[in-house]
Amino acid sequence: MPYKKSNPDFILIIAALGLLAVGLIMVYSASAIWADYKFNDSFFFAKRQLLFAGVGILAMFFIMNIDYWTWRSWAKILLIICFVLLILVLVPGIGMVRNGSRSWIGVGAFSIQPSEFMKLAMIAFLAKFLSERQKYITSFKMGLLPALALVFTAFGFIMLQPDLGTGTVMTGTCIVMIFVSGARLKHFAWLGLLGAGGFVALIASAPYRIKRITSFLDPWQDPLGSGFQIIQSLYAIGPGGLFGLGLGQSRQKFFYLPEPQTDFIFAILSEELGFIGGSFVILLFALLLWRGIRIALGAPDLYGSFLAVGIIAMVAIQVMINIGVVTGLMPVTGITLPFLSYGGSSLTLMLMAIGVLLNISRYSRY
Repeated sequence: MPYKKSNPDFILIIAALGLLAVGLIMVYSASAIWADYKFNDSFFFAKRQLLFAGVGILAMFFIMNIDYWTWRSWAKILLIICFVLLILVLVPGIGMVRNGSRSWIGVGAFSIQPSEFMKLAMIAFLAKFLSERQKYITSFKMGLLPALALVFTAFGFIMLQPDLGTGTVMTGTCIVMIFVSGARLKHFAWLGLLGAGGFVALIASAPYRIKRITSFLDPWQDPLGSGFQIIQSLYAIGPGGLFGLGLGQSRQKFFYLPEPQTDFIFAILSEELGFIGGSFVILLFALLLWRGIRIALGAPDLYGSFLAVGIIAMVAIQVMINIGVVTGLMPVTGITLPFLSYGGSSLTLMLMAIGVLLNISRYSRY
């Protein structure tokens, strides 16, 4: 290898495993009542999350020892595989429908969400594209347009499911990568206007998205409908106070907040552990993002730097959107909180991404 290998970033490992530990505890606490009612097993969701955590940790440490240049060689193949999966998930009989979205493919007793893995495949390919075409990035036709065409093609397939949340995270991540690579600000200004128009069109094309916007602005207009989740989330966060009601003592998980172990797990955490607990989790995320930025700045080549930026941007965007939704600052999007929310595909993907980041850290100059 052209660069000297050292030890992985220990602080990054601690931050990721710390978030995972908090997540496992909170998945059980948030889901026990619902799981006991529905499956007669209060550990149903916790056991599955623990299984995915084990698989994810093994994958993280395995990938940590694979030189990140390997992903540069496989980026195109991985992207093609993910595109094929995005097409297959739309086929009746193959794709599984949950909560109105055909986003999952069943694998035995479990299911995978191809759009989650598309995020990482797109990051790997875009990092390769941007590093190889760095001299063209200031050109709209030669640099920016091909990259955006690929990103929005993937976004289009994801929207056919539809899954606006995952599509938004992937697109936002790619925009950050392109911006960091040196694209011109005037191009972003025009694209920003175009993107805002397109986003408004997407919202207006589906009545349920309009309801989500109106419920975000004033959830009490429809407290038993579109505003229900936000109101119940705020009812969970408010009583938590400084120290919380105590671990396991949430009231909102008693069938008030729907499936609290998924997108709204931060609300249950805030209710049980209070402002202190919520702040601790946010500090762990801040620590993880800080180490990731250091790794990106110290990467020995452009590919490693862009790859690290993409991973960190993906985590940061998901965290900001999820906590923004839970606290009533943003419309409901259906985005999970990394490392904490229940969900095998999301958890496994995040731990794999951290494994890639850890390998980059082994060659980082910092």
